[in-house]
Amino acid sequence: MTDTTSAPTGRRAGLVAPRLSGTVRIVGAGLLGASIGHALRAKGVDVVLTDASPAQLRLAVDYGAGRLAATDDSPSLIVVAVPPDVTADVIQTELETFPAAVVTDVASVKLEPYRTLRARGVDLTRYIGSHPLAGRERGGAISARADLFIGRPWVVCRDEETKASDLALVEALALDVGAMPLEMTPEEHDRSVALTSHVPQVVASLLAGRLADAEEGSLRLAGQGIRDTTRIAASAPELWVQILGANAGPVVEILDALASDLGEISDALREPGAPGARRIVAETIRQGNDGVERLPGKHGQNQRFESLVVMIDDTAGQLGRLFGELGELGVNVEDLRLEHSPGAQFGLAEISVDPAALHGAITGLQERGWRIAGNTND
Repeated sequence: MTDTTSAPTGRRAGLVAPRLSGTVRIVGAGLLGASIGHALRAKGVDVVLTDASPAQLRLAVDYGAGRLAATDDSPSLIVVAVPPDVTADVIQTELETFPAAVVTDVASVKLEPYRTLRARGVDLTRYIGSHPLAGRERGGAISARADLFIGRPWVVCRDEETKASDLALVEALALDVGAMPLEMTPEEHDRSVALTSHVPQVVASLLAGRLADAEEGSLRLAGQGIRDTTRIAASAPELWVQILGANAGPVVEILDALASDLGEISDALREPGAPGARRIVAETIRQGNDGVERLPGKHGQNQRFESLVVMIDDTAGQLGRLFGELGELGVNVEDLRLEHSPGAQFGLAEISVDPAALHGAITGLQERGWRIAGNTND
């Protein structure tokens, strides 16, 4: 295999200088590994790639995520971006092969590889586990993006042996790709992602599984609610078997609690007229409202936005026109969600804006002929 991608000769004009220096070696050229490569190369960092799959590696190199690793490379930082079931093995190999490099990984479970390496007696002085909270429904080098990590949390798991200089190196990696480093212990990380990532995957898959044998007429009534709650169900089973198995304890704890909650509301709905049944249903919905309110908003802030729903004809250029006219009105679009009704010749655009801009947005759009289907003040 001939490498046609040379090392970057310098950072692109106008960009802030990278915090990292030297060569970064990325083991695993899939979505995360290749995306890290793209982001670092855009800043002029020398990135070398290796992957167990020659085809995946060639694709990542051809797309510009880095150059092929060479025997004389001397990386200062190694990023292990491989499936969870081989993460510990690859970390150990990289630590032994490159005794001067700091090694991190981006696996979505942190405690199991750490415990495995400890049990083997591996010197972990130069290892710092980490995990960027970013991804896409599609994997592989072909889906990699340089902006994948911008504004996203990047958990860094230090321990009592971690040197300050090594910690700074891994945090520099996160900052250079646009992420926000956040320190946690492996235990804290795994409990957190069980709640915010792993259990939602199970719940979405279970709900979507009920659709597999549903009648066609029922599916024609599917709206944005079912699409939102099942979006992540289109995930790779082979990957999630590894993730859930590696973080089984925290996941089971939350699933057991959910099972109890489901049992309680099921009992209430079996006799909805019984004393206290309506209160149980109402409390379930209210607790959901409270939980949603605690989720960080845009850029991790707790600021809340107002929404308006605009009807859009299903013709070319309508969404661009809507955005352009909102810009003319001085309204910034904080978030956008599109809904298409089956068989209808229009869609609904739910647009989130600053509360102070809501009235002006509604009035201005109506004056320009847009149909407003609703807003949060209705």
